[in-house]
This record gives sequence, structure tokens and C-alpha cells, in this order.
Amino acid sequence: MVKGQPARKHAQTPVPPVYYPLFLNLSGRKVVVVGGGKVAERKIFPLLKSRARVTVISPMITRKIEKIKELRQIRHVARPYRKGDLRDAFLVIAATDSPDVNERVSRDAGCLVNVVDTPHLCNFIVPSTMVRGPLNIAVSTSGVSPALARFIRKELEKVYGCEFTRYLHSLRKIREDVMDTVHDKKKRKALFKHLASEEVIRKVREKGLKEVKKTAVSLLEKAKSR
Repeated sequence: MVKGQPARKHAQTPVPPVYYPLFLNLSGRKVVVVGGGKVAERKIFPLLKSRARVTVISPMITRKIEKIKELRQIRHVARPYRKGDLRDAFLVIAATDSPDVNERVSRDAGCLVNVVDTPHLCNFIVPSTMVRGPLNIAVSTSGVSPALARFIRKELEKVYGCEFTRYLHSLRKIREDVMDTVHDKKKRKALFKHLASEEVIRKVREKGLKEVKKTAVSLLEKAKSR
């Protein structure tokens, strides 16, 4: 440091955000996607599966988005983004190739907003997700390494195969039956715990759904008769 000159202040490294994990019910909610390219396309399909009411704002859209539009599954506003386009939106995704537009969307949004690949403009990030029917496992590295999150998701896909989709659909029916017929709370809790035990999960993988359903029906009948 030169004598007589003030000491330089070192720039502080911003504290990384600590994300709160949650799953959103978007059914019937207005979601706005700004952008109509491949990135926007990837974001739209999961939103439609969540039964959101999707509005796409973009002068141009991909063929796949065009097909969705023809099926009247989305509303398309065929022009550039304008202030006011986010009115009444529950969630917003900015997916244009213009950093300036994406920043404006982030600034204008008074709700949940995600700007693709720009974490500092988001108030939530989208994790890497594995879906097996009702089973939904989300993996996040808090934005540190999306590639690692994808790798872990693929590992989980090997562990939890399609048999878990079928098992959970059956479990939903069994649960309804248990709630209707087993009135003792302790018995219900013990039964639900067993149906999610390591023993039963191993049987799902090794012997298949048919054997597991036999076990579940047997346990249910015992719980009823006690």
C-alpha cells in the first residue's frame, strides 16, 4: 500500500442463498413463460403436467409449442414482452435469449420468478426431477452444479424403477380402504409404516407388485379383524 493512500476495501463475496425445498400445487394457476424457444419449450411441458394455465409471450415459438397451442393447452401472446404482462401471475419463467428482457421480467415480477441459468435474478430455482407416477424426487445442489444434480437424478432413476409407479397407485387404493375400515389410529399407523418398510420395498423390487398386493391385503384383513 502506498503511504498516504486509503486502504482498498476488499469486495465481499455474496453469501449464497439457502433454498427452502417445497412442491407447488399449480393446478388452475396462471403461469407466464416469457420466451418461445427450445428452453421455454422444456419448461412448458412440466407446467402443463402440473395443470397450470400457461401463457407464452414471444413473437416466435417452436413447432412443439405451436402444436400445444393448436390443442388449446396454452395461450400465446405473439409479441415481445411488455410491462403488465405478468398481472395476476402466480409464477413466472423468463426464458428468452435476451439478458435485458430477462432482467426486466425479473424486476417486474411480484411473484415467484425463475430466470433460466441466472440464479441471481431468481427467487426460486428448478431442481432436477425424477417422476414415477405419484413419486416425485427433486435433486438440487443449490445452483452450485446442475450437472451433478442431473447425475444424481439418473442414479435415482436406476434405484426407483417403473414398479414404484404401479406400487404407489395400488397403495393409494389400499390407503383409502384402510382409512374407511380401520378405525384404530395406532393400527393404521403401524400398517402404513409396514407398507413403506424396507422389507416391502425389497419385495416390490424382487417379487413384483402381485406379491406385494397379497401382503398388503393380508395385513389389511388382519387389521380389520383385531
